[in-house]
Amino acid sequence: MAVLVTGAAGFIGHYVCLHLLARGEQVIGVDNINDYYDVNLKLARVARVEAHPGFTLVKADISDRAAMDQLFASRPDITGVVHLAAQAGVRHSLTDPYVYIQSNLMGQVVLLEAARRLPDLRHFVYASSSSVYGGNETQPFSIDQRVDLPVSLYAATKRADELITRTYSHIYGVPATGLRFFTVYGPWGRPDMAAYLFADAIVKGRPIQVFNHGNMWRDFTYVDDIVAGVVTALDRPAQAGRQDKVPHAVYNLGNCRSERLMDFIGHIETYLGRKATIQFEPLQPGDVPATSADIEASRRDLGFEPRTSIDVGLKNFIEWFVDYHKVR
Repeated sequence: MAVLVTGAAGFIGHYVCLHLLARGEQVIGVDNINDYYDVNLKLARVARVEAHPGFTLVKADISDRAAMDQLFASRPDITGVVHLAAQAGVRHSLTDPYVYIQSNLMGQVVLLEAARRLPDLRHFVYASSSSVYGGNETQPFSIDQRVDLPVSLYAATKRADELITRTYSHIYGVPATGLRFFTVYGPWGRPDMAAYLFADAIVKGRPIQVFNHGNMWRDFTYVDDIVAGVVTALDRPAQAGRQDKVPHAVYNLGNCRSERLMDFIGHIETYLGRKATIQFEPLQPGDVPATSADIEASRRDLGFEPRTSIDVGLKNFIEWFVDYHKVR
């Protein structure tokens, strides 16, 4: 038996691989290792995973039908899929919309088509996003709220993934769970995310762009807490009747505590021992001023409980950042 993890060279993906390998799973990692951000960081993550026995890396694009069909046909022992690969980033979707359709929509369908033919598939777990809540002003965001008014193309693709996957669950009985991640951060994080962007700017003496004139709040969630939620979800296949009449469910994975962005920056300044130069900007198209997760369903059905405070999480991130970049 094996678990397939897409986005295995990614931030969350490589941690999920490590977690599964540590408990003795055979893991097949898929990643095209594209240049959306520093390839060397992705390769360094892969090296961490490849140090463990039981891991196989397949370098391929999830939207490549032939490559995915060949992979799934060669590995009928796959019993679980954790689909984390995607074109990420709200703002980048404004400049390159086509890659979001190719990766996030075509990739989702290609994987579902391949997965539904597996003889012993137990569960298909996939990454959604808190961005599906769009400009919803009722906080915290609950899975019971309507999510049909996205404010970015990225959000629209993630909501479409949820609808497409539910359809596959309905037609083919594929047990599937979508996880709406809330602003994940931590060591080995993405360079286009807030913690990394801010730390990099501070150490290089560049100003930080802070949007909505600083009036921003985010439900920052530490990567270890997210990974625990992903693996627990994998172990608890969606069942018809849990949330729906088909074996499909969605959950929020967040810290359930919204942090003021300026306080977040203050923690980074403290742990770096340097002050930031801040450049305030208006709210950007596709962005939202605040996010906050209602995780009652995740607690009830998955036993999900975030445990890492923002000060501990950012301290861990900065320690890694300073070591990885040899900051003096």
